[in-house]
Amino acid sequence: MLKLQEQLTKSQSNQLELLRDLIKSLKTVCIAFSGGVDSSLIAAIAKEQLDSNAIAVTGVSASLAPHLLQEARQQAKWIGIKHEECITNELKDPNYSENPINRCFACKQELHNHLKNISQRFSVSKVIDGVNADDLKDYRPGIDAARLAGVRSPLAELNINKSSIREISKALGFPWWDKPAQPCLASRFPYGEQICSSRLRQVAKAEKWLIDNGFPKVRVRIQGFVGRIEVPANRINDLLLDSQRKKIIDYFVSIGFQTISVDLEGLISGKLNKEKQLQ
Repeated sequence: MLKLQEQLTKSQSNQLELLRDLIKSLKTVCIAFSGGVDSSLIAAIAKEQLDSNAIAVTGVSASLAPHLLQEARQQAKWIGIKHEECITNELKDPNYSENPINRCFACKQELHNHLKNISQRFSVSKVIDGVNADDLKDYRPGIDAARLAGVRSPLAELNINKSSIREISKALGFPWWDKPAQPCLASRFPYGEQICSSRLRQVAKAEKWLIDNGFPKVRVRIQGFVGRIEVPANRINDLLLDSQRKKIIDYFVSIGFQTISVDLEGLISGKLNKEKQLQ
């Protein structure tokens, strides 16, 4: 049993116990494991409650930044859960690569086809994911694909939101409890702009460079040859320091950007969905 290293509120303690009971009741599970805070909590509780009857699976494609795949591997090893990787081919599907507003549906449909096959190979009764209560308030067509595939979302079912997930993860001693959210790299492209592996790699390189240079919370939105950098509003001045600015320009140009801009509104998760709603 995972031991609490910090106190939780009564509500969060109750949520943790309900989560344990729900996952235990599923008997055998295959977890859609991205290495994010949400799916890592699910994986850790599944390992605790089901041990060898739980397996975590990470879908691997150009849409997943290489450093995030490495982090997923490290976190699965830390948890001690059996970890598989599967190559997904969503980029071959025009319903994904042409980047319509329901692009995420095609992506999750592809992922869950693989998870279904893996779960059958390991005689697993249920596929589960890390969708939380806050996710249900955003535009997430991928959730519909998961539901059609019969996937369950314990965190959402128990109305556990992102804040509680972080607090529970912190109390359980998970070193990644405050890890920034990192949605799929395709979310950096405005709807209707075609997605390909080379452009995804370009975004991944740009964001990793910024992370390595002191900006752990970052997005690089891409449109044509323009890279638009988003960092939290309180870090924008740091980004614009003369010494930093020149390094950024030099690196971004070296990987193929012709124009580099900074979003003065700062980093806002789901910004492209907001832009869609304003149209």
